[in-house]
Amino acid sequence: MAVNLPPMGELLPVDGLRLGAAEAGVKYRDRLDLAVVVLEAGSTVGGVFTSSAFQAAPVLVARERIGTARALVVNSGNANAATGDRGLADARSTCAHLASRIGVAATEVLPFSTGVIGEFLDMDAMCRGIDAAVGVARPDGWADAARAIMTTDTAPKAASVTGVVNGHPICATGMVKGSGMIRPDMATMLAFLGTDAAVSVGGVQSLAKDLADRSLNRVTVDGDTSTNDAFVVMSTGRAGGATVTDREHPGYGELLDALTPLAVDLAQRTARDGEGATKFVTVRVEEGRNAADCLAIAYTIAHSPLVKTAVFAGDPNWGRFCMAIGRAGVDGLDPDAVGLYLDDVCVARGGLVAHDYTEEAGADVMAKDEFTVRVTLGQGHAAETVWTTDLSYEYIRINAEYRT
Repeated sequence: MAVNLPPMGELLPVDGLRLGAAEAGVKYRDRLDLAVVVLEAGSTVGGVFTSSAFQAAPVLVARERIGTARALVVNSGNANAATGDRGLADARSTCAHLASRIGVAATEVLPFSTGVIGEFLDMDAMCRGIDAAVGVARPDGWADAARAIMTTDTAPKAASVTGVVNGHPICATGMVKGSGMIRPDMATMLAFLGTDAAVSVGGVQSLAKDLADRSLNRVTVDGDTSTNDAFVVMSTGRAGGATVTDREHPGYGELLDALTPLAVDLAQRTARDGEGATKFVTVRVEEGRNAADCLAIAYTIAHSPLVKTAVFAGDPNWGRFCMAIGRAGVDGLDPDAVGLYLDDVCVARGGLVAHDYTEEAGADVMAKDEFTVRVTLGQGHAAETVWTTDLSYEYIRINAEYRT
């Protein structure tokens, strides 16, 4: 039921990076469910991880090893979360097995998992899958890897961009999975972006955070934060040119701007493929005193079950938007200064229904599979945007039957 999810299109190989995927049988049968990413020596890796206190074993291990890396291993079907010491040992053993296959240190491998929480990994399946994935790893392996990391996703999600940094052409390709348990605090289950730009350890870590703040941390499907969220940026440096060292480096802004469209694309694909989604909604809050106020209101609207069910029904019950705006906890909010728009249709201004608003006009907008909810606060010049979905019968079915 994805909403206008674009095809992956041409996925560009990133020099210095190979990907392989396999049918490991971790949970699923007859489908790809394990991927490896192999990086050439000298590559750097930055990451942003879930803020959940219930962090999965692979998150804990990957956090320790972020900086430089030679490989990643990702499995779907089992989150390896809430698995205690055994889960940590399994995550490390997974890395050690991959390391032995490609001739690097175990500490140079980062693990990632997604799927059911509270179950132990089938390590025989993991090792079989790693062996098979390494055997087929190649520079153009993005599409298969994107399929291997899917859980309830309806389709694989990946894209590429090109740009120029410090006068050198660069390219980047990224993939993402995640359809449910999606909200900020990292926002999406798993996302991986590789570039041939040259970036230091400190620079790539800043890049991961800044890209997430511009994109993946602006998505919410159901308001729930996963135990396994991770967004990883990998730099191989093969494009040449001066190494981008930090935010003050002359090339940092160019690189961030070049990669932002890719990160935004991945984030929007996640919302478009939200579990049971029939509508893709942009929530934009303008004229705020600061970004925090705008985001508080945007997220409250986007998280609200009452708003999301009205969106599913195409019901322009604009009082639900007012409810969400009012409970967002923004100090000093003046209802008499607030405006509400559905696309270009002014629903309310000055805290009251607009004199020229008609229910038919609002219903016409909300009948579309994509539209924008815009709120003006009349307090300043800050503006922020969040992407979300409706809440449908299918969302309930998917999650009611998730383990059956």
